[in-house]
Amino acid sequence: MTRVVSLFLPSWSTDRLRRKGGDAAPPLEAPLILIGREGSRRVVVSADAAARAAGLRPGMAVAKAQVLVRDLLIQDADPVADFEALERLALWVLQRFAPIVAVDGDDGIVIDTTGADHLHGGEEAMLDALIGRLAMSGISARAAVADSWGAAHAFARYLAQPAFVAAPGHGPATVSPLPLEALRLPAATTHDLRVLGFEWIGDLLLQPRAPLTLRFGPELGRRLDQAIGAAAEPIDPVRPADLIEVRRSFAEPIGAAETIARYIGKLVVALCERLEEMDLGARRLDLHLRRVDNQRQAIRVGMAVPVRDAKRLTRLLCDRIETIDPGFGIEVLTLVASIAEPLVRKQTVSALIEEAIPDVSDLIDTLANRVGERAVYRAAPLSSDVPERAVARIPAMAPDTGATWPGHWPRPARLLPRPEPIETVALLPDHPPVTFTWRGIRRRVRRADGPERVFGEWWKRDAELVAVRDYFRLEDEAGERYWVYRAGDGEDAATGSHRWFMHGVFG
Repeated sequence: MTRVVSLFLPSWSTDRLRRKGGDAAPPLEAPLILIGREGSRRVVVSADAAARAAGLRPGMAVAKAQVLVRDLLIQDADPVADFEALERLALWVLQRFAPIVAVDGDDGIVIDTTGADHLHGGEEAMLDALIGRLAMSGISARAAVADSWGAAHAFARYLAQPAFVAAPGHGPATVSPLPLEALRLPAATTHDLRVLGFEWIGDLLLQPRAPLTLRFGPELGRRLDQAIGAAAEPIDPVRPADLIEVRRSFAEPIGAAETIARYIGKLVVALCERLEEMDLGARRLDLHLRRVDNQRQAIRVGMAVPVRDAKRLTRLLCDRIETIDPGFGIEVLTLVASIAEPLVRKQTVSALIEEAIPDVSDLIDTLANRVGERAVYRAAPLSSDVPERAVARIPAMAPDTGATWPGHWPRPARLLPRPEPIETVALLPDHPPVTFTWRGIRRRVRRADGPERVFGEWWKRDAELVAVRDYFRLEDEAGERYWVYRAGDGEDAATGSHRWFMHGVFG
């Protein structure tokens, strides 16, 4: 089933100006609008979040906006520069999230994520990552996933806060409560429909199509069908100028899995020859399929390191054939190296005394393309005394930095995602527990070692200036060992709550 993401950028033009920085950038605290002309009238073209909160909207007269908001910043809109910047953002999304990406109007991007969402841990995780990355760059965004472009476009603008994931096969019921503006109709058509008493998309779905088409033309019916997924809406993807790709067209459409696999192998060999000429290896491959009904599909595979091995790349792509719906046949196959990097050559073992270093990148690629890139990682040490901050997830094939964890105090094999409160009985407030209750089970302590005192990192926030944790290693009567701590030094209430927490379990 096709799944489409609509990315809505409500303040794209103003966000672009603020990201410029320097003296030319508008102050962050002042409301900002961009203006243009409709005939002889000056109107608001775009408004930032502060201006919208004050009641300003695109299409409003500039004179009225100046009356409503004091100290309003006004700049001329630059539609050409906005569109060029939006295309660059679409190319960024193409490289990192999905193989089919296109610009959607002047304030959005549409993404066909079919066959690529599994690489990001699912649809919800992908939306969180996409919106979060944009927020870190100063771009406000909302996003929605649906079965069609029209539905995703509507959900992103009227339901997403900031994300919305429609259930697969949602049908017209989810679209019906949305206003008429969600249909992407001309403003004049929407106005005339409201004069006739129509308010919601569901009102139109209950009406016979013939009178509506006679009155408003075929555009209204087409937009309704696109919103409910009854009409196809192909996405014409953006393409960078220096893209490395090979293509194969067929006089007779193909559809059998064995035939698709055979031509994938031929395309991979041709692409590897192109990569060899440029001394590059592929980090990400996209296989685009155009069917005879002009529908597009794509599958994406990623590699942990640059690869130019035709057999390995062919196997990774063929593992995804089961996700392809050939329909009535595929007439064009296009293989694209969406990310290519210089290929680092390694010296092979040349002496009997040398030990070969095992290459696990092939295994990592296979696992990552099946369960997602986020699910395959390594734990790496960070320079921090606070235990939960002393470890980070890094890519499985990231180079070894040589950093190690401190060895003067042992650390548990399993660190809980977050400390869990426990009930304890101790002889004195600053002594280790004699008994503790964790997850409803009471345990008696046979041996205890500690405390290991950990101070807060005062440079992160003021609350950690005096914060203290005292860690103890406990062993119960069954021989199981635990890592617990007391929040505070046992005397001064300012150093912590003096409550006890379970933080880890030793192997």
